[in-house]
Amino acid sequence: MMPLTPETLPRHELAGLDVEVVAAANPDAIGIAGTVVTETTKTLGVEGTDRVWHVPKDAATFRFDLPAEGDSESRSVRVRGSNLVARPARRTEATGDSKWR
Repeated sequence: MMPLTPETLPRHELAGLDVEVVAAANPDAIGIAGTVVTETTKTLGVEGTDRVWHVPKDAATFRFDLPAEGDSESRSVRVRGSNLVARPARRTEATGDSKWR
């Protein structure tokens, strides 16, 4: 399995990562933060302190906190949600005609 880096983030499972909406077409979505608990083709389910928010991927920019690996420190990476619009299983596959390969 490839390491989780800013470059490879779109190819990885997003569930379990900490995320924040840093830009969005809907200004009410900006600042939603928590842990990714679900993902569909078009949305991320972000569990905050009191609820799960379903944020449209293609209308937002996200900041993901990548966990530290080995000697490295944790890092944050910004990703345009439009780069994540796909069925999670298709987006993360290692073979075939995936545009993320």
